[in-house]
Amino acid sequence: QAQVVESGGGLVQAGGSLRLSCIHSGRIFGIIAAAWYRQGPGKERELAASITAGGSTSYADSVKGRFSISRDHDWKPVNLQMNNLKPEDTALYFCKLIARGEEYWGQGTQVTVSS
Repeated sequence: QAQVVESGGGLVQAGGSLRLSCIHSGRIFGIIAAAWYRQGPGKERELAASITAGGSTSYADSVKGRFSISRDHDWKPVNLQMNNLKPEDTALYFCKLIARGEEYWGQGTQVTVSS
C-alpha cells in the first residue's frame, strides 16, 4: 500500500529552525503537487505551503518569508524548511501528495516551539 511519512519534527526554541521531510513509498505515480498542512491544538487544519510539479510554490501569509517548500525530481523528499520559528507555529505538520486525482496523507510530525 502507498505510504507517506513525515519526519524532522521536534522541540525547538523560538527563532530556531527545523527542516521537515516527506517521503513516500508504494504505488504513487503521477504526482502533480505536494503540500504541507498544519494543525495546532484546538485549531483547524491550515495549508502552510504547497508546490506543483512545475515548481510553483505558495505560502500562507503566516509563514511567508520564513518557510520554504522544495522537492526532488521524484518527490522524494518533499521538504519544508522552517526558519525563525514562533510559538504559534506549534502544530502537527502533515504532508499531502496529490496524484491521479487522489490525495495521500502522512501521519504527521509534531513541531513544538517554545518561547
